[in-house]
Amino acid sequence: METIFDTLRIYERLKDADLSEKAAKEIAGVFRESIEERLATKRDLKELEKHFDLRLKELESSIKADIIKWVAAMLAAQAGFISALVKLL
Repeated sequence: METIFDTLRIYERLKDADLSEKAAKEIAGVFRESIEERLATKRDLKELEKHFDLRLKELESSIKADIIKWVAAMLAAQAGFISALVKLL
């Protein structure tokens, strides 16, 4: 994952604020890890978009197939109902 912010700058600011070198390094590391775990990059979003686009296309084709099945079944049922009515008349 790409670094989103400058950890060296955070480290230097903490050192300038009279924090020890070890503490400044640790705090900058915690910020880096925390942000990298929680924020998505443009690349992450594009990969997610590709994944969902494929899933949406699969879902769309599945829905279309189900609609065609239901329409065909309803047409067959309607034809049977009409032929039964014609025989009764």
